[in-house]
Amino acid sequence: MKAMKTQQFLRLALVAATFTLVSCEKEWNESSASYSQNQNLRTAPARNPLFIPPALAANGVTLTAAPGTTTLGSGSVTTSWEYNGTLPGPTLTADAGTNVSVLFRNDLPEPCITHWHGLVVSHNNDGHPADAVAPGGTYSYNFPIIQRAGLYWYHPHTEMLTGKQVFLGLAGGFVVRDAEEYALNLPGGGYEVPLVLRDATLDKSGNIKYQPSAGGMFGKIPLVNGTINPYLDVDRAVYRFRILNGSNSRVMNISLTNNVPFILIGNDGGLLPSSSNQTTLLMSNGERVDVLIDFRAMASGTRIMLKDLNASWDLLEFRVGSNQVSYGGSLSTTSAIQPLGAPVTTRTFTFDAMSKINGKEYDMNRIDWTVPLGQTEKWVFIANGNGPHPVHIHGASFQVLSRTGGRGQLFPWEAGWKDTVLLEDGETVSVLVRFDAYRGIYLMHCHKLEHEDMGMMANFEVL
Repeated sequence: MKAMKTQQFLRLALVAATFTLVSCEKEWNESSASYSQNQNLRTAPARNPLFIPPALAANGVTLTAAPGTTTLGSGSVTTSWEYNGTLPGPTLTADAGTNVSVLFRNDLPEPCITHWHGLVVSHNNDGHPADAVAPGGTYSYNFPIIQRAGLYWYHPHTEMLTGKQVFLGLAGGFVVRDAEEYALNLPGGGYEVPLVLRDATLDKSGNIKYQPSAGGMFGKIPLVNGTINPYLDVDRAVYRFRILNGSNSRVMNISLTNNVPFILIGNDGGLLPSSSNQTTLLMSNGERVDVLIDFRAMASGTRIMLKDLNASWDLLEFRVGSNQVSYGGSLSTTSAIQPLGAPVTTRTFTFDAMSKINGKEYDMNRIDWTVPLGQTEKWVFIANGNGPHPVHIHGASFQVLSRTGGRGQLFPWEAGWKDTVLLEDGETVSVLVRFDAYRGIYLMHCHKLEHEDMGMMANFEVL
Protein backbone atom coordinates (compact mmCIF):
# COMPACT_ATOMS: atom_id res chain seq x y z
CA MET A 1 0.00 0.00 0.00
CA LYS A 2 2.85 2.40 0.88
CA ALA A 3 4.55 1.72 -2.48
CA MET A 4 1.27 2.39 -4.23
CA LYS A 5 0.94 5.67 -2.40
CA THR A 6 4.47 6.73 -3.32
CA GLN A 7 3.81 6.04 -6.99
CA GLN A 8 0.64 8.10 -6.87
CA PHE A 9 2.39 10.98 -5.15
CA LEU A 10 5.26 10.96 -7.63
CA ARG A 11 2.82 10.97 -10.52
CA LEU A 12 0.97 13.98 -9.16
CA ALA A 13 4.21 15.68 -8.17
CA LEU A 14 5.38 15.36 -11.79
CA VAL A 15 2.22 17.09 -12.94
CA ALA A 16 2.80 19.78 -10.35
CA ALA A 17 6.26 20.41 -11.78
CA THR A 18 4.72 20.94 -15.20
CA PHE A 19 1.85 23.14 -14.02
CA THR A 20 2.87 25.83 -11.55
CA LEU A 21 0.27 27.25 -9.23
CA VAL A 22 -0.11 30.17 -11.60
CA SER A 23 -0.74 27.86 -14.53
CA CYS A 24 -3.25 25.83 -12.48
CA GLU A 25 -5.17 29.02 -11.82
CA LYS A 26 -4.81 29.92 -15.50
CA GLU A 27 -6.21 26.50 -16.48
CA TRP A 28 -9.23 27.11 -14.25
CA ASN A 29 -9.80 30.62 -15.59
CA GLU A 30 -9.28 29.65 -19.22
CA SER A 31 -11.72 26.75 -18.89
CA SER A 32 -14.29 29.08 -17.37
CA ALA A 33 -13.67 31.77 -19.97
CA SER A 34 -13.94 29.26 -22.79
CA TYR A 35 -17.30 28.03 -21.58
CA SER A 36 -18.55 31.58 -21.01
CA GLN A 37 -17.37 32.59 -24.45
CA ASN A 38 -19.24 29.68 -26.01
CA GLN A 39 -22.36 30.74 -24.11
CA ASN A 40 -22.02 34.30 -25.38
CA LEU A 41 -21.75 33.07 -28.97
CA ARG A 42 -25.19 31.45 -28.61
CA THR A 43 -27.94 33.93 -27.89
CA ALA A 44 -30.28 31.09 -26.96
CA PRO A 45 -28.30 27.99 -25.92
CA ALA A 46 -30.16 24.72 -26.15
CA ARG A 47 -31.33 23.82 -22.67
CA ASN A 48 -32.26 20.45 -21.24
CA PRO A 49 -34.81 19.42 -18.61
CA LEU A 50 -33.17 19.12 -15.21
CA PHE A 51 -32.74 15.52 -14.11
CA ILE A 52 -34.14 14.87 -10.63
CA PRO A 53 -32.52 11.84 -8.97
CA PRO A 54 -34.99 9.20 -7.74
CA ALA A 55 -35.67 9.16 -3.99
CA LEU A 56 -35.21 5.92 -2.04
CA ALA A 57 -35.94 5.14 1.61
CA ALA A 58 -32.58 4.30 3.19
CA ASN A 59 -33.67 1.06 4.80
CA GLY A 60 -33.18 -2.29 3.12
CA VAL A 61 -31.70 -0.69 0.00
CA THR A 62 -28.82 -2.00 -2.14
CA LEU A 63 -26.46 0.68 -3.43
CA THR A 64 -24.36 -0.51 -6.36
CA ALA A 65 -21.36 1.39 -7.75
CA ALA A 66 -20.73 0.39 -11.35
CA PRO A 67 -19.68 1.75 -14.76
CA GLY A 68 -22.59 2.96 -16.85
CA THR A 69 -23.77 5.50 -19.39
CA THR A 70 -25.59 8.74 -18.65
CA THR A 71 -27.52 11.13 -20.87
CA LEU A 72 -26.31 14.61 -20.00
CA GLY A 73 -28.83 16.31 -22.29
CA SER A 74 -29.05 17.48 -25.92
CA GLY A 75 -28.35 13.93 -27.04
CA SER A 76 -25.00 13.86 -25.21
CA VAL A 77 -24.30 10.43 -23.73
CA THR A 78 -21.26 9.86 -21.53
CA THR A 79 -19.66 6.89 -19.87
CA SER A 80 -19.53 7.39 -16.12
CA TRP A 81 -19.41 5.60 -12.80
CA GLU A 82 -22.80 5.56 -11.13
CA TYR A 83 -24.68 4.56 -8.02
CA ASN A 84 -27.70 2.45 -9.05
CA GLY A 85 -27.41 3.55 -12.66
CA THR A 86 -27.88 7.30 -12.27
CA LEU A 87 -25.64 10.38 -12.09
CA PRO A 88 -25.94 11.63 -9.41
CA GLY A 89 -27.07 8.58 -7.47
CA PRO A 90 -30.50 8.27 -5.85
CA THR A 91 -31.39 10.63 -3.03
CA LEU A 92 -31.65 8.48 0.08
CA THR A 93 -34.17 9.57 2.74
CA ALA A 94 -34.67 8.76 6.40
CA ASP A 95 -36.32 10.21 9.50
CA ALA A 96 -34.36 11.00 12.64
CA GLY A 97 -34.65 8.13 15.10
CA THR A 98 -35.07 5.47 12.44
CA ASN A 99 -32.58 2.85 11.32
CA VAL A 100 -30.62 2.75 8.06
CA SER A 101 -29.73 -0.54 6.40
CA VAL A 102 -27.74 -0.37 3.17
CA LEU A 103 -25.90 -3.09 1.29
CA PHE A 104 -23.10 -1.54 -0.77
CA ARG A 105 -21.98 -3.55 -3.81
CA ASN A 106 -18.78 -2.73 -5.67
CA ASP A 107 -19.07 -3.55 -9.37
CA LEU A 108 -16.20 -1.22 -10.30
CA PRO A 109 -12.86 -2.49 -11.66
CA GLU A 110 -11.06 -1.23 -8.52
CA PRO A 111 -11.58 -1.12 -4.73
CA CYS A 112 -14.25 1.20 -3.35
CA ILE A 113 -16.03 2.11 -0.12
CA THR A 114 -18.87 4.59 0.53
CA HIS A 115 -18.72 7.33 3.17
CA TRP A 116 -21.84 9.03 4.61
CA HIS A 117 -20.69 12.64 4.60
CA GLY A 118 -22.05 14.50 7.63
CA LEU A 119 -23.89 11.57 9.18
CA VAL A 120 -22.73 10.69 12.69
CA VAL A 121 -22.17 6.93 12.59
CA SER A 122 -19.93 4.35 14.24
CA HIS A 123 -16.46 3.69 12.83
CA ASN A 124 -17.48 0.50 11.05
CA ASN A 125 -20.29 2.41 9.27
CA ASP A 126 -18.27 5.50 8.33
CA GLY A 127 -16.70 4.22 5.11
CA HIS A 128 -13.08 4.41 6.26
CA PRO A 129 -10.50 3.69 3.52
CA ALA A 130 -9.37 0.62 5.47
CA ASP A 131 -12.79 -0.92 4.78
CA ALA A 132 -12.58 -0.66 0.98
CA VAL A 133 -13.96 -3.75 -0.73
CA ALA A 134 -12.51 -5.43 -3.80
CA PRO A 135 -14.32 -5.56 -7.15
CA GLY A 136 -17.37 -7.80 -6.80
CA GLY A 137 -17.38 -7.41 -3.02
CA THR A 138 -20.08 -6.06 -0.71
CA TYR A 139 -20.20 -4.11 2.56
CA SER A 140 -23.16 -3.93 4.94
CA TYR A 141 -24.11 -0.71 6.73
CA ASN A 142 -26.53 -0.61 9.63
CA PHE A 143 -26.88 2.49 11.81
CA PRO A 144 -29.47 4.73 13.50
CA ILE A 145 -30.09 8.32 12.39
CA ILE A 146 -29.10 10.28 15.49
CA GLN A 147 -28.67 13.82 14.16
CA ARG A 148 -31.07 16.54 13.13
CA ALA A 149 -32.75 17.06 9.78
CA GLY A 150 -30.58 18.26 6.92
CA LEU A 151 -29.00 17.46 3.57
CA TYR A 152 -26.11 15.04 3.91
CA TRP A 153 -24.52 13.07 1.09
CA TYR A 154 -22.61 9.94 0.20
CA HIS A 155 -19.53 9.34 -1.95
CA PRO A 156 -16.50 7.03 -2.18
CA HIS A 157 -13.68 7.38 0.33
CA THR A 158 -11.13 5.01 -1.18
CA GLU A 159 -7.49 5.78 -0.38
CA MET A 160 -5.85 7.72 -3.25
CA LEU A 161 -8.85 7.05 -5.50
CA THR A 162 -11.52 9.31 -4.00
CA GLY A 163 -11.02 12.15 -6.49
CA LYS A 164 -11.21 9.87 -9.50
CA GLN A 165 -14.26 7.94 -8.32
CA VAL A 166 -16.23 11.05 -7.37
CA PHE A 167 -15.33 12.93 -10.57
CA LEU A 168 -16.42 9.99 -12.72
CA GLY A 169 -19.86 10.29 -11.15
CA LEU A 170 -20.15 8.58 -7.76
CA ALA A 171 -22.12 10.85 -5.39
CA GLY A 172 -25.66 11.23 -4.11
CA GLY A 173 -27.73 13.13 -1.58
CA PHE A 174 -29.04 11.88 1.76
CA VAL A 175 -32.00 13.80 3.23
CA VAL A 176 -32.81 13.46 6.93
CA ARG A 177 -36.11 14.80 8.29
CA ASP A 178 -37.28 15.34 11.87
CA ALA A 179 -40.23 16.64 13.87
CA GLU A 180 -38.91 20.20 14.04
CA GLU A 181 -38.71 20.42 10.27
CA TYR A 182 -42.10 18.76 9.68
CA ALA A 183 -43.73 21.35 11.96
CA LEU A 184 -42.54 24.21 9.71
CA ASN A 185 -44.62 23.02 6.75
CA LEU A 186 -41.79 23.76 4.32
CA PRO A 187 -42.25 23.09 0.59
CA GLY A 188 -42.31 19.39 -0.25
CA GLY A 189 -43.07 17.01 -3.08
CA GLY A 190 -42.34 18.62 -6.44
CA TYR A 191 -41.59 21.91 -4.67
CA GLU A 192 -38.54 20.46 -2.88
CA VAL A 193 -35.67 19.93 -5.31
CA PRO A 194 -32.11 18.63 -4.70
CA LEU A 195 -29.39 20.37 -6.73
CA VAL A 196 -25.98 18.69 -7.00
CA LEU A 197 -23.59 21.25 -8.51
CA ARG A 198 -20.30 20.13 -10.01
CA ASP A 199 -17.96 20.60 -12.93
CA ALA A 200 -16.83 18.09 -15.53
CA THR A 201 -14.45 17.64 -18.43
CA LEU A 202 -15.44 15.60 -21.47
CA ASP A 203 -13.02 13.97 -23.91
CA LYS A 204 -13.45 14.08 -27.69
CA SER A 205 -15.91 11.19 -27.49
CA GLY A 206 -18.02 13.03 -24.93
CA ASN A 207 -17.01 10.83 -21.99
CA ILE A 208 -16.17 12.20 -18.54
CA LYS A 209 -12.40 12.48 -18.32
CA TYR A 210 -10.43 12.59 -15.08
CA GLN A 211 -7.05 14.22 -15.63
CA PRO A 212 -6.01 16.04 -12.43
CA SER A 213 -3.07 18.24 -11.67
CA ALA A 214 -1.55 18.54 -8.23
CA GLY A 215 -3.52 21.76 -7.85
CA GLY A 216 -6.81 19.92 -8.21
CA MET A 217 -9.29 18.83 -10.85
CA PHE A 218 -11.11 21.77 -12.42
CA GLY A 219 -13.64 20.67 -15.00
CA LYS A 220 -14.36 22.76 -18.08
CA ILE A 221 -18.17 22.71 -17.95
CA PRO A 222 -20.79 22.81 -15.19
CA LEU A 223 -23.34 20.11 -14.51
CA VAL A 224 -26.42 20.32 -12.28
CA ASN A 225 -27.79 16.91 -11.32
CA GLY A 226 -25.69 15.52 -14.16
CA THR A 227 -27.38 17.79 -16.74
CA ILE A 228 -25.70 20.15 -19.21
CA ASN A 229 -27.39 23.55 -19.64
CA PRO A 230 -30.41 22.55 -17.54
CA TYR A 231 -33.72 24.32 -17.04
CA LEU A 232 -36.50 23.76 -14.55
CA ASP A 233 -40.12 24.74 -15.12
CA VAL A 234 -41.46 26.26 -11.89
CA ASP A 235 -44.90 27.35 -10.78
CA ARG A 236 -45.56 30.74 -9.22
CA ALA A 237 -44.88 29.16 -5.84
CA VAL A 238 -42.32 28.87 -3.05
CA TYR A 239 -39.68 26.22 -3.71
CA ARG A 240 -37.13 24.62 -1.45
CA PHE A 241 -33.75 23.84 -2.99
CA ARG A 242 -31.22 21.66 -1.15
CA ILE A 243 -27.91 22.52 -2.78
CA LEU A 244 -24.62 20.59 -2.64
CA ASN A 245 -21.29 21.65 -4.11
CA GLY A 246 -20.19 18.19 -5.28
CA SER A 247 -17.13 19.41 -7.21
CA ASN A 248 -13.71 17.90 -6.59
CA SER A 249 -11.85 21.21 -6.31
CA ARG A 250 -13.98 24.13 -7.47
CA VAL A 251 -15.33 26.65 -4.97
CA MET A 252 -18.60 28.14 -6.25
CA ASN A 253 -20.10 31.54 -5.49
CA ILE A 254 -23.74 31.13 -6.46
CA SER A 255 -26.25 33.89 -7.16
CA LEU A 256 -29.59 34.49 -8.89
CA THR A 257 -30.23 37.02 -11.64
CA ASN A 258 -33.07 39.60 -11.55
CA ASN A 259 -31.95 40.63 -8.02
CA VAL A 260 -33.78 37.61 -6.59
CA PRO A 261 -32.52 36.68 -3.10
CA PHE A 262 -31.99 33.25 -1.65
CA ILE A 263 -33.89 32.80 1.60
CA LEU A 264 -31.21 30.88 3.49
CA ILE A 265 -32.72 28.53 6.08
CA GLY A 266 -30.10 25.82 6.55
CA ASN A 267 -26.57 24.55 5.96
CA ASP A 268 -24.54 21.33 6.41
CA GLY A 269 -26.06 20.51 9.78
CA GLY A 270 -29.68 21.52 9.17
CA LEU A 271 -31.73 24.56 10.10
CA LEU A 272 -29.87 27.74 11.03
CA PRO A 273 -30.61 29.78 14.19
CA SER A 274 -32.47 32.22 11.93
CA SER A 275 -33.17 32.53 8.23
CA SER A 276 -31.82 35.43 6.17
CA ASN A 277 -31.91 36.84 2.66
CA GLN A 278 -28.65 36.39 0.77
CA THR A 279 -27.71 37.54 -2.73
CA THR A 280 -24.65 35.27 -2.92
CA LEU A 281 -23.63 32.02 -1.23
CA LEU A 282 -20.00 30.87 -1.28
CA MET A 283 -19.83 27.06 -1.28
CA SER A 284 -16.65 25.01 -1.07
CA ASN A 285 -16.42 21.33 -1.93
CA GLY A 286 -18.75 19.26 0.22
CA GLU A 287 -20.69 22.19 1.71
CA ARG A 288 -24.48 22.35 1.50
CA VAL A 289 -27.10 25.09 1.78
CA ASP A 290 -30.86 24.86 2.20
CA VAL A 291 -32.72 27.76 0.55
CA LEU A 292 -36.21 28.93 -0.34
CA ILE A 293 -36.92 30.84 -3.56
CA ASP A 294 -40.23 32.71 -3.84
CA PHE A 295 -41.57 32.76 -7.41
CA ARG A 296 -45.13 33.78 -6.44
CA ALA A 297 -44.96 37.44 -7.48
CA MET A 298 -43.13 36.79 -10.74
CA ALA A 299 -44.87 37.14 -14.08
CA SER A 300 -45.48 34.08 -16.19
CA GLY A 301 -42.66 33.73 -18.69
CA THR A 302 -40.01 35.17 -16.35
CA ARG A 303 -36.64 33.49 -16.62
CA ILE A 304 -34.10 33.53 -13.80
CA MET A 305 -30.60 32.07 -13.92
CA LEU A 306 -28.69 30.39 -11.12
CA LYS A 307 -25.08 31.42 -11.73
CA ASP A 308 -21.60 30.66 -10.44
CA LEU A 309 -20.00 34.10 -10.18
CA ASN A 310 -16.50 32.68 -9.70
CA ALA A 311 -16.48 30.98 -13.11
CA SER A 312 -19.05 33.25 -14.80
CA TRP A 313 -21.11 30.13 -15.51
CA ASP A 314 -24.85 29.83 -16.06
CA LEU A 315 -25.82 26.81 -13.98
CA LEU A 316 -29.61 26.41 -14.10
CA GLU A 317 -32.43 28.38 -15.71
CA PHE A 318 -35.75 28.69 -13.86
CA ARG A 319 -38.75 29.17 -16.20
CA VAL A 320 -41.74 30.62 -14.40
CA GLY A 321 -45.11 29.29 -15.54
CA SER A 322 -48.66 30.56 -15.04
CA ASN A 323 -49.85 28.21 -12.29
CA GLN A 324 -50.27 30.15 -9.01
CA VAL A 325 -49.77 28.07 -5.85
CA SER A 326 -50.51 29.29 -2.34
CA TYR A 327 -48.03 28.64 0.45
CA GLY A 328 -49.04 27.91 4.03
CA GLY A 329 -45.55 27.85 5.50
CA SER A 330 -43.29 30.65 6.68
CA LEU A 331 -40.46 32.35 4.80
CA SER A 332 -38.79 33.05 8.15
CA THR A 333 -37.44 30.14 10.20
CA THR A 334 -35.64 29.83 13.52
CA SER A 335 -34.02 26.92 15.31
CA ALA A 336 -32.51 26.62 18.77
CA ILE A 337 -28.79 25.79 18.56
CA GLN A 338 -27.19 24.89 21.89
CA PRO A 339 -23.64 26.31 22.10
CA LEU A 340 -20.98 23.72 22.87
CA GLY A 341 -19.48 25.84 25.66
CA ALA A 342 -15.93 26.35 26.86
CA PRO A 343 -13.34 23.92 25.46
CA VAL A 344 -11.24 21.70 27.69
CA THR A 345 -8.26 21.81 25.36
CA THR A 346 -7.07 23.42 22.10
CA ARG A 347 -5.45 21.63 19.17
CA THR A 348 -3.79 23.36 16.21
CA PHE A 349 -3.58 21.93 12.70
CA THR A 350 -1.66 23.35 9.76
CA PHE A 351 -2.73 22.41 6.25
CA ASP A 352 0.61 22.37 4.48
CA ALA A 353 1.00 22.84 0.72
CA MET A 354 -1.08 20.15 -1.04
CA SER A 355 -0.41 16.92 0.84
CA LYS A 356 0.21 17.32 4.58
CA ILE A 357 -1.46 18.11 7.89
CA ASN A 358 0.98 19.23 10.59
CA GLY A 359 3.82 18.24 8.30
CA LYS A 360 2.66 14.65 7.82
CA GLU A 361 1.18 12.79 4.87
CA TYR A 362 -1.60 10.34 5.56
CA ASP A 363 -0.73 6.85 6.75
CA MET A 364 -3.77 4.61 7.06
CA ASN A 365 -2.12 2.66 9.89
CA ARG A 366 -1.13 5.70 12.00
CA ILE A 367 -3.28 7.39 14.67
CA ASP A 368 -2.26 11.06 14.82
CA TRP A 369 -4.12 12.07 18.01
CA THR A 370 -6.74 10.81 20.44
CA VAL A 371 -9.87 12.59 21.70
CA PRO A 372 -11.84 11.76 24.87
CA LEU A 373 -15.52 10.98 24.26
CA GLY A 374 -17.78 13.83 25.40
CA GLN A 375 -15.04 16.45 25.71
CA THR A 376 -15.51 19.84 24.04
CA GLU A 377 -12.35 20.93 22.23
CA LYS A 378 -11.23 23.93 20.21
CA TRP A 379 -9.59 22.98 16.92
CA VAL A 380 -7.65 25.69 15.09
CA PHE A 381 -7.04 25.28 11.34
CA ILE A 382 -4.24 27.27 9.71
CA ALA A 383 -3.74 27.48 5.94
CA ASN A 384 -0.06 26.98 5.20
CA GLY A 385 -0.15 27.50 1.43
CA ASN A 386 -2.00 26.26 -1.64
CA GLY A 387 -5.53 26.94 -0.40
CA PRO A 388 -8.41 26.72 -0.54
CA HIS A 389 -8.66 23.84 1.92
CA PRO A 390 -12.25 22.85 2.78
CA VAL A 391 -11.75 21.12 6.13
CA HIS A 392 -14.05 18.15 6.82
CA ILE A 393 -14.30 16.24 10.10
CA HIS A 394 -15.86 12.78 10.38
CA GLY A 395 -17.72 11.57 13.45
CA ALA A 396 -19.29 14.83 14.68
CA SER A 397 -20.63 18.19 13.61
CA PHE A 398 -18.89 21.34 14.85
CA GLN A 399 -19.57 25.03 15.50
CA VAL A 400 -17.44 27.68 13.77
CA LEU A 401 -16.03 30.22 16.23
CA SER A 402 -13.89 32.63 14.23
CA ARG A 403 -11.95 33.38 11.07
CA THR A 404 -8.91 35.66 11.13
CA GLY A 405 -6.76 36.73 8.21
CA GLY A 406 -7.93 36.38 4.62
CA ARG A 407 -11.66 37.15 4.52
CA GLY A 408 -11.53 37.86 8.25
CA GLN A 409 -15.17 37.14 9.06
CA LEU A 410 -17.82 34.46 9.48
CA PHE A 411 -20.77 34.20 7.11
CA PRO A 412 -24.47 33.44 7.73
CA TRP A 413 -24.16 29.97 6.18
CA GLU A 414 -21.42 29.13 8.71
CA ALA A 415 -23.71 29.47 11.75
CA GLY A 416 -25.32 26.56 13.54
CA TRP A 417 -23.81 23.13 12.91
CA LYS A 418 -21.22 22.39 10.22
CA ASP A 419 -19.14 19.43 9.07
CA THR A 420 -17.08 21.25 6.41
CA VAL A 421 -15.59 24.75 6.60
CA LEU A 422 -13.66 26.73 3.99
CA LEU A 423 -10.07 27.65 4.86
CA GLU A 424 -8.61 30.07 2.31
CA ASP A 425 -4.95 31.06 2.03
CA GLY A 426 -3.91 33.39 4.83
CA GLU A 427 -6.79 32.31 7.06
CA THR A 428 -7.02 30.77 10.51
CA VAL A 429 -10.38 29.21 11.37
CA SER A 430 -11.33 28.04 14.87
CA VAL A 431 -14.14 25.58 15.62
CA LEU A 432 -15.63 23.88 18.66
CA VAL A 433 -16.18 20.14 18.37
CA ARG A 434 -17.36 17.39 20.72
CA PHE A 435 -17.64 13.69 19.94
CA ASP A 436 -20.66 12.46 21.90
CA ALA A 437 -21.85 9.39 20.08
CA TYR A 438 -19.20 6.78 19.27
CA ARG A 439 -15.69 5.72 20.10
CA GLY A 440 -13.46 4.65 17.23
CA ILE A 441 -11.17 5.85 14.44
CA TYR A 442 -12.27 8.80 12.30
CA LEU A 443 -10.80 11.09 9.67
CA MET A 444 -10.08 14.78 9.25
CA HIS A 445 -9.03 15.94 5.80
CA CYS A 446 -9.07 18.56 3.10
CA HIS A 447 -12.14 18.06 0.91
CA LYS A 448 -10.30 19.28 -2.14
CA LEU A 449 -10.19 15.68 -3.23
CA GLU A 450 -6.84 15.78 -5.04
CA HIS A 451 -5.25 17.17 -1.85
CA GLU A 452 -6.90 14.37 0.13
CA ASP A 453 -5.60 11.74 -2.29
CA MET A 454 -2.07 13.11 -2.03
CA GLY A 455 -2.09 12.75 1.75
CA MET A 456 -3.82 15.79 3.31
CA MET A 457 -5.74 13.55 5.68
CA ALA A 458 -5.27 12.23 9.21
CA ASN A 459 -6.66 9.49 11.47
CA PHE A 460 -7.70 10.34 15.02
CA GLU A 461 -9.28 8.09 17.61
CA VAL A 462 -12.14 8.88 19.97
CA LEU A 463 -11.55 7.03 23.23
